[in-house]
Formats: sequence, C-alpha cells, structure tokens
Amino acid sequence: MPRPARTESLADHSAAAGGVAAVDRALTLLAAFREGDAALGLAELAQRTRLYKSTALRLLASLEHAGLLHRQPDGRYALGAEIARLHAVYAAAFSLDRVVLPVLQALVRETGESAAYHVRQGQGANAIRVCLFRVDSPHPVRDHIKAGDVLPLSRGTGGRVLSAWDAASQAGASARDKALYAAIRKAGAYCAAGDRLADVAGISVPVFDTHGAVVAAVTLTMPVHRYDAGYLSAVTRAAQALHGRTG
Repeated sequence: MPRPARTESLADHSAAAGGVAAVDRALTLLAAFREGDAALGLAELAQRTRLYKSTALRLLASLEHAGLLHRQPDGRYALGAEIARLHAVYAAAFSLDRVVLPVLQALVRETGESAAYHVRQGQGANAIRVCLFRVDSPHPVRDHIKAGDVLPLSRGTGGRVLSAWDAASQAGASARDKALYAAIRKAGAYCAAGDRLADVAGISVPVFDTHGAVVAAVTLTMPVHRYDAGYLSAVTRAAQALHGRTG
C-alpha cells in the first residue's frame, strides 16, 4: 500500500478541479525546470515538486516516453524535443507571427535595439515568462535572448510589467515589489537598467486584449551604455499597435 505523503506535493496543493492527479503531478515535474537548468537529477526534481522519488521516477518514465523529457547518460533529465515542437505548433496555431513580428521589426528599425514579445504562462508559483518572439538589434553588442527562452517573472522589465497586472504575482510579492507594481500600473510602462542583468536595460509596455486584460509585454532591450528613455514612446506605440489583436 502506498505511504501517505508527509507533506502535500505541489500538484496536490493546486490540483485541477475535476482533473487527474497523476497528470497534475507529471506537469509539476515539467514546471520544476527553471531558467538556467540544463538538466536536473531525480533528487532535485523530487525536492522541487515534493513528490516521493518512487512516484517521480514513474512519472518521469512516461514523460520521457512522450519526448517531453530526455534522460541523459549521467541519469539527469533535460527537457525533450517535444517541448520545442509544441511551442512551434502553439505559435503557428494563432498566427501571432504575422501580427507581432512586423510590429517588432518596425520597432527595431526605429530604435536600433532588440525587441521582444513576452507572455506569462502557468499559474501561481509555477508561472513563468516566455519570450514568444524576438527581433535582434543590428548592433554586435546586445543581449542574446531567443524566441522560446524562459525568463523569470520577478526580474526584468517584461516580467515586472506582466506581474504588475497579475493578482497572483502581487499576492506573494514583498511590500517593495507591491509598491513597484503600483507605480508601473500608474505609469503604464516600466523602464529600468540592471533589473535582471547588470549590463542590460529594458523598456516594457503591456499589451491588452479587447477586454482590457494584459496578455503580453512588448520589451525593448539594450546595453546600459546605450539606454535612452526617449525610446519609451516608440515602445508604447508598438504595444498600442497590438492592443486587441493578440491574446
């Protein structure tokens, strides 16, 4: 007979109403991967998800069989190629590239800096920020984010903007961050240098859907030495060009 869990796993703590517990638990294993994680061992995955190792091992076998994870020769697990395929299907299904990329390309032509389109994915503590689209600056010195990269919600101007309009992010935020989010909502944008990386500056503006909910952030990034607050107007126009057109 299975042992009762000493503490609730992350999946049990936020189980989907009417869902399947095993699926919820498997998905928490995928969500356990964070920015900078090339591969994770069984012990680390079990710790992050609060699953027993025996339970995690069975779920990992299924995820590996589906191509969502890949088990390396050293026994650690890395995200599988199926993740990239699903992302490609997701992007193509909504034809967002035909809507978003021309706006980002125009923004790069106007400013000479790198432009990106970030969205929030996931709920609660498992929420992340994904760079769905990116157009690089023609300058040889720039930050090197790629479409598909996962970035933190709690750092970087894009993450801050997405969090500023998200109740779940604010609920767990410090008093300092709550004050920052209030200021971002009031300004309708966030400009900062060194918020995520010391040598990178960013300017981000939210994109709203037809109901007034924030669905994305348009972000312009550049090395700190090229930062120009005057670019805010160009980023604002780019975000406004996408209002009501994505979601």
